[in-house]
Amino acid sequence: MQHAVGGSSLADILERILDKGIVVAGDISVSLVGVELLTIRVRLVVASVDRALEMGIRWWEADTGLTGQAQKLTQENAMLAERVALLEKRLAGVGA
Repeated sequence: MQHAVGGSSLADILERILDKGIVVAGDISVSLVGVELLTIRVRLVVASVDRALEMGIRWWEADTGLTGQAQKLTQENAMLAERVALLEKRLAGVGA
């Protein structure tokens, strides 16, 4: 079963949105007696990966959770912490 919206199917509309991209932006502020208590900024971009790359958006390339490098970075951080602790211990021995 297929539903048409203004002569276009949902798939056509989705394809058009992903091809062109759509940006939704808004701010919500909560104030009491002229004092701003809370501000929420919402920025949403819906686009295909190709379109996002054209726009210069590539945050997923640096997200360790998406690239599978979280475990590697955790191990590297542990190793660096051990090296820093060893260096601090050596420096404490030199100053004594």
